[in-house]
Amino acid sequence: MISPEKKVEYRIIVIDDNPAIHEDFRKILTPSSESDAALEDMESLLFGEESRKDTENRFELVSAYQGQEGLEKVVRAQEEGRPFSLAFVDGRMPPGWDGVETINRLWQECPELQVVLCTAYADYSWQEIQEALGKNDSLLILKKPFDNVEVLQLAQALTRKWELNREIQGRLNKLAFYDHLTGLPNRVLFLDRLESALSLSQRHQHAGALLFIDLDDFKRINDTLGHTVGDEVLKVMAERIAESLRITDTVSRAPVDETAARLGGDEFTIILPEISHHDQAAMIARRIGEHLAEPITIGGQRLLITASIGISIFPDDGVDVETLLKNADLAMYCSKNTDQGDFKYYQDSMNAAALRRLTIENQLRRAVSFGELQLHYQPQVELSSGNAVGLEALLRWESSELGNVPPCNFIPIAEESGLIVALGEWVLRTACGQVQKWRESGLHIERVAVNVSVKQFMHPDFVGMVERILQETGLPPHCLEIEITETLLARDTSNISELLEQLRALSISIAVDDFGTGYSSFSRLKEIPIDCLKIDRLFVNGIEEGANNQAIICAIMAMAEGMGLRVIAEGVEKQQQIDFLSDKHCQEAQGYFFRPPLPAADIEQFLRRNNTQ
Repeated sequence: MISPEKKVEYRIIVIDDNPAIHEDFRKILTPSSESDAALEDMESLLFGEESRKDTENRFELVSAYQGQEGLEKVVRAQEEGRPFSLAFVDGRMPPGWDGVETINRLWQECPELQVVLCTAYADYSWQEIQEALGKNDSLLILKKPFDNVEVLQLAQALTRKWELNREIQGRLNKLAFYDHLTGLPNRVLFLDRLESALSLSQRHQHAGALLFIDLDDFKRINDTLGHTVGDEVLKVMAERIAESLRITDTVSRAPVDETAARLGGDEFTIILPEISHHDQAAMIARRIGEHLAEPITIGGQRLLITASIGISIFPDDGVDVETLLKNADLAMYCSKNTDQGDFKYYQDSMNAAALRRLTIENQLRRAVSFGELQLHYQPQVELSSGNAVGLEALLRWESSELGNVPPCNFIPIAEESGLIVALGEWVLRTACGQVQKWRESGLHIERVAVNVSVKQFMHPDFVGMVERILQETGLPPHCLEIEITETLLARDTSNISELLEQLRALSISIAVDDFGTGYSSFSRLKEIPIDCLKIDRLFVNGIEEGANNQAIICAIMAMAEGMGLRVIAEGVEKQQQIDFLSDKHCQEAQGYFFRPPLPAADIEQFLRRNNTQ
């Protein structure tokens, strides 16, 4: 019996029907008396003086007297996590399996086991052994009667080889199945474990859950702070996910390294192999979301990062990997679009919404070539004179298959799919061309305002594209006003000011749309070259509701006056709103009070009447 205080590095099993052989192996491999000093001397000559210090603790020997008994002990050792590294197997062990049969059975259960076949000269030929066991570098032959030094040499060399093989295999497994950045299981291992969890769920008739986690606005971190900071953020997020699971692993009923995974990018998943009720998944999702949202400081930057989480329950939401993953992803997507930083369970209605989104995207791709898009124009009116001094171009889509699709339904999809760049270019070219035709026909139009999305504005060729369109259409640059969103100003991107300066150098004016609802600070506003602020309709519609909205409008007007900016009020519908805005010296307004957005032919008639008044 090995003392628990002793460090045992390698376990060796001796399978032989002769008890005396077991005693011989014990004396050679576990010397414990002065009478064994000669053996220690031989080992030190073979392997150096260091081997003398730890020979006694290097090996633990286990005996088996028949091949079947040996197999049972090897299998049990594997299950207990204390595998054997080496087996000495006798060639003949009547009445049971012989040595070759025993080795064949051992390798079926434990392929990495190193084996020494102990055989008399007449037992087997090498050709017979190879025919029975195949060519294998884990097998060596020890002819009887054997020498003590041979046994020591084989034990030392083969156990160290077994250890090295395990280390190499461990590194290969880590490269193949684990994410190199976070250390979490990768997509390959995740899919395998999800398959196993689904099989167990079906076999034992219990429920489980899949959580799909996506960091909100992570691309902005890479774009603004660089991929090095982005990688550090991903490491912290992975650690926080693991920490959150350790707190609740009694619920998940599986070790952390078997449940959490990184699929790639900023996407993570968690498998909860067994839950007793659906609320347990919500509890873990909420804990993870709260932990991820705690501030972190990386590279001197204090960051607040939230995550959107989708939950699918198996078997209710799917009995195969593909369906379950797709539904969890759909739930995450819905959470991101409605309540960033929160979680949602999958619902059947999400599939209908996803199908409609896919249909819209597919139809939108053909809308330009099929002539389904058109521009409507809404006049911008000077309050002091009542004259239309500008137009805002607004995109409309009448689909042959879907009917009239509101901009609020298709613009976000165009943004997410990247179609917004091509659509934006079409809008700009169409608006500039139409206004120039009107100007050439004698209509006086000071400017046309065109909305530009963040993705379109940040496109590398945006300024060049604007310049080419102005040259193609002949519209004077001072007649074009680019409307950007306030959220663009909140971006900490150094080249935004540079891009705006390039547009201003072309004599193009810049307006900030929906001002007051975004996240830009006054200090940021004064650093950026702009010409106009457009007060969001939310504040204009609230003029009659009380002093708060009126105070906000007054503050915007005062700030704009101090900065020399023009102001346009959006969404004007009532005379009372006109009276208040005029009293506060707001220069311009647009809204249904004057005209709704109209097709080109209708707005032309309005402009001609307006010009003759």
